Amino acid sequence: MAQNKLVGPPFLGKRQFFNLFITLLLAVTEAARRSSPAGSWLRMGMLTSDALKGEEAPGCQNLPGLSVGQSRLCQLYTDHMTPVSVGAKQALLECRHQFQHRRWNCSLLDDVNVLGPAINIASRESAFAHALSAAGVTHAVARSCRDGQLQSCGCSRMGRPQDLRKDWVWGGCGDNLEYGYKFTQGFVDVRERERKYKRGTREQGRSLMNLHNNEAGRRAVIKKSRVTCKCHGVSGSCSLITCWQQLPTFREVGDFIREKYDGATEVRVNKRGRLQLGDPRYRVPTANDLVYLEDSPNYCVADPTIGSLGTTGRSCNRTSQDMDGCNLLCCGRGYNTLKTTIRERCNCKFKWCCEVQCKTCIKTIDVHTCK
Repeated sequence: MAQNKLVGPPFLGKRQFFNLFITLLLAVTEAARRSSPAGSWLRMGMLTSDALKGEEAPGCQNLPGLSVGQSRLCQLYTDHMTPVSVGAKQALLECRHQFQHRRWNCSLLDDVNVLGPAINIASRESAFAHALSAAGVTHAVARSCRDGQLQSCGCSRMGRPQDLRKDWVWGGCGDNLEYGYKFTQGFVDVRERERKYKRGTREQGRSLMNLHNNEAGRRAVIKKSRVTCKCHGVSGSCSLITCWQQLPTFREVGDFIREKYDGATEVRVNKRGRLQLGDPRYRVPTANDLVYLEDSPNYCVADPTIGSLGTTGRSCNRTSQDMDGCNLLCCGRGYNTLKTTIRERCNCKFKWCCEVQCKTCIKTIDVHTCK
């Protein structure tokens, strides 16, 4: 019986074909690695709240991006999927706000990977996205508990702070941070825990990185939460003061995690299957800090393989020395200046009662865009 032979295109020699075959094999392997489903449950953030309610609401098997473990949790906590969707959506919106003036601007690239291949590179950007998405779900679930929208939780049962004045009442209906933290820990982290990797491999390191950054995101919500108090009494006498635990705004959480992104620590996985410092000269990151395994691409030019849209055509600030400045954002390529005319309300006056009258002012401004 004749044996099958690996035959290349007629215009390639055997050695050339072998090199091409190895190159293609490595490219396919790298593409499979980059197309890891990490973060794809964020697709739920693109659903409307109405789409998750009513008789036509999709079942757990039809919700986008859920892993096996997440689907099982969905079946147990079906009513939690609405705040999960809300949390994912506010994470995506906040990501775009925090990076609107940077080379990578957290753009939604498609309906499947949402943030595109960038989320699958073990970089600072991926660390930020994982932390922010975990924070978003924690924030949304904690608020939903307080609002009575979930069957398995209610107002916070957090203990009275020791430094609260004794004559102030600890009560009210606080945001349930404890429950939001625990549910998010199960729902978001199960994606990593259900995977099996060999100890010390790059894949295990990526999973450990994701788990660390998920935890940092949840802790950011707790870190920025605060005790809020309100006076009660006739005519503002404040004869009674009631205090409770309250969530921060998600903008505060986003600002906090963005600061952690700027100070993120590079790590690597050792043979024992643990993360350790990539450079021992740096301090060991805490559970509140972000970590990453790979350097970020520069995102200067369009490259669909890494999810980069490039910065050509982006607006920049000519006088800024920060990341939004034309020098940094345009990657040294220079910028174009275009004069444009805008109309805006001006000289507004309040007219009794109750109207605001404004004039329309026309002015010419310079708009700078990257080459």
